Amino acid sequence: MQVEVAGAHYQQASVARILGIYPDAKQPLADWYDMAKKAAWSNLAETRRDFPHADPCGQCTIFNIKGNQYRLITKINYPWQVIYIRFVLTHAVYDKGRWKHDCRC
Repeated sequence: MQVEVAGAHYQQASVARILGIYPDAKQPLADWYDMAKKAAWSNLAETRRDFPHADPCGQCTIFNIKGNQYRLITKINYPWQVIYIRFVLTHAVYDKGRWKHDCRC
């Protein structure tokens, strides 16, 4: 799949910048990125084969990163094989729920 950074919050960001936002999560995010780039998922069930804790919320798919310390919020366009990274959040910021509007949860 193609992985892109998208959304108002990270409009000018690159994947490399996203990986560097939280230095302690850099390797887990890089591992997720490497696996996602190789994937050819066609639905959430296939996504969960690689990431069992991937959760849907409205138009988004949420991934746990680094033992659930971080949340990676994405929108996946399965027919086009593109993953749009919307947000990388600490679990504390994720719990505030401000991202939900973007996902229509």
